[in-house]
Amino acid sequence: MDNKCKRDQFLQRIYIFLDSLPICYTLTPMTTETFLPGIKIQHGTLLIDTKKLVSPGDILHEAGHIAVSLPEDRRCLSNNITTNNKSKNGEEIAVMLWSYAAALHIGIQPEVVFHKEGYKGEHIWILEKYRQQTFMGLPLLQWMGLTYMDREQSNFPKMKKWLRI
Repeated sequence: MDNKCKRDQFLQRIYIFLDSLPICYTLTPMTTETFLPGIKIQHGTLLIDTKKLVSPGDILHEAGHIAVSLPEDRRCLSNNITTNNKSKNGEEIAVMLWSYAAALHIGIQPEVVFHKEGYKGEHIWILEKYRQQTFMGLPLLQWMGLTYMDREQSNFPKMKKWLRI
């Protein structure tokens, strides 16, 4: 199977997953530069330009920002999340773990999310930690009510729910 075919399959799985949550997205050409090429959040909706997208996994990462936000804050999310709201910096570790769990849930290799062009060159280290079941961010996902508490921790990456309420 060629890379374009794989990429299209990954995108299809991601769209079906987002539709089930629901996390809104729009496929649209982008003429401006974005924090992650080919994707940005605008008023809580993912705008996706598949021609500029580096990896389909970037969609899951950005969707994670929406998912871990409180419902009343989602429509306020736009552009680079942490630039517009410094309090969102602390959620990044939960977003990364959410996107890891989401990738496994929909049958996409974690390397699609944690690719060499992302994560400031730390993608291999992050994946190693997750494979060792060192889930940085798990207490935050638990506190948000998205995954199970300590005694049920062995269930991770199984999620209790995908959107914070």
